[in-house]
Amino acid sequence: MKKKIITMMVSTVIAAVFSGCAAMDASSGGPAEQKEAYTIGISQFAEHGSLDNCREGFLTGLAQEGIKEGENLTVIYDNAQTDTGTASTIAENFVSKKVDLICAIATPCAMSAYNVCMETDIPVVYTAVSDPTWAGLAKEDGTSVGNITGSSDLLPVSAQLEMIRAMMPKAKTIGILYTTSEENSLSTIASYKELAGEYGFEIVESGISSISEVELAASDLASQVDCISNLTDNTVVEALQTVLAKANEKNIPVFGSEIEQVKNGCVASMGIDYVELGKETGILAAKLLKGEAKAADTPFISAESAQLYVNTAAAAKIGLQLEDDQVKEAAEVFDKIHAE
Repeated sequence: MKKKIITMMVSTVIAAVFSGCAAMDASSGGPAEQKEAYTIGISQFAEHGSLDNCREGFLTGLAQEGIKEGENLTVIYDNAQTDTGTASTIAENFVSKKVDLICAIATPCAMSAYNVCMETDIPVVYTAVSDPTWAGLAKEDGTSVGNITGSSDLLPVSAQLEMIRAMMPKAKTIGILYTTSEENSLSTIASYKELAGEYGFEIVESGISSISEVELAASDLASQVDCISNLTDNTVVEALQTVLAKANEKNIPVFGSEIEQVKNGCVASMGIDYVELGKETGILAAKLLKGEAKAADTPFISAESAQLYVNTAAAAKIGLQLEDDQVKEAAEVFDKIHAE
């Protein structure tokens, strides 16, 4: 009996020693940091600068919270190429792979992911969704409708209209080209129509259903208006150079909605920083992954106040004279068109 007790004690000591060794960090001699590994799916609706910036910022935000790709994070990325059916297929694939979280970039991907994940416990975190309430992803008070939360890039329409009026004192009409199936565009156009009269503008809109219709629609629109204000409409943004070409033929300016559009040839924009928006969304997602919060209990966040971006080369190309003060007030000024 005594021999058996001693054997048990020795075994216990040995087990404790090995347990202690396993908990030590070989490099520091201290306790090892226990990191859980995560797999997330990122669904992006289109390939263009603002959405790419969202994705970059999102991963930066996760990394800031200790969730880093290649260390304790596996990322499955897919792009819907502006096709809503593909967006649903991507979400279904992520669910089949049992990812820990889906990041949906842009409204169509967010809506698809939410619908597909409704009967699962996979949280959806969206970004670059202009109006989550309009899209049915949030309630009127900003709270979630389910296991979903994220960030809004609602455009500062009043600030945009004020900027256009300052740069074009005699303008009367603003053209807007949009995709009829994009909820974010419908919501933003409603805001433009509501506010345009306060600045003495009339909104002339032109709807398309696919990217193949952009050239004809842009040409027709440019012949009717004094300028065009481009939204964050994913299909139109993907065909931005076509819109710019048709506007340049009529010597009318195109005003963008964020910095990448201004870099690529829009005259100016009161826009938001999509990298920063993505970063804040990544920080939010990290809390969900770590179990510090639940998507259903987390209201969506919104972009900070907009900043002025100006492209002097784009203005000069159509003969638009900008005041010195307008250029000096810009957060960033571009003296060339990056897409050329």
